[in-house]
Amino acid sequence: MRPRIHPFTLMLCALPLLAACGQEHAPAEHAAPAAESAVSVAEQAVDSKPAMPRTPAPEGAKVFFITPADGAAVTGTFKVEFGVEGMAVVRAGDNTPASGHHHLLIDTDLPDLALPIPADANHVHFGDGRTSTELTLPSGEHTLQLLFADHLHIPHDPPVYSERITVTVE
Repeated sequence: MRPRIHPFTLMLCALPLLAACGQEHAPAEHAAPAAESAVSVAEQAVDSKPAMPRTPAPEGAKVFFITPADGAAVTGTFKVEFGVEGMAVVRAGDNTPASGHHHLLIDTDLPDLALPIPADANHVHFGDGRTSTELTLPSGEHTLQLLFADHLHIPHDPPVYSERITVTVE
């Protein structure tokens, strides 16, 4: 079985060849060294992110924790309640203006706010419209933060997120 080569790898390998081919027909005063062209094109490909449309957030919209409080000592399994003001909570996929759904960030920083929020153990989605959950974490100190997002899991513009709180699981 042959290993599969990722298309991005092929593109990076082909860039120097394409840049060199283009140089043969370019006027000398506009020609750049092939290596420089390949590097700048490769850097642009790596650094550029697809533009994602961002849904506007109403002025003054905010999300916050109802429980637990910042600095709370909790048991291994505890209730987390989310609050929102200035926006409606709807299911993912519902594109009602001034609405969205919660995402709970556990022990992580805010993700790239121009892209959909990842879905993993540190980025918990509540696309079903829930405003609370039972959370089980190992003993120790943990951070929690809420991030509200639109029908496509993309943070609003401006982003609507809570202060990061810390809880200690006993």
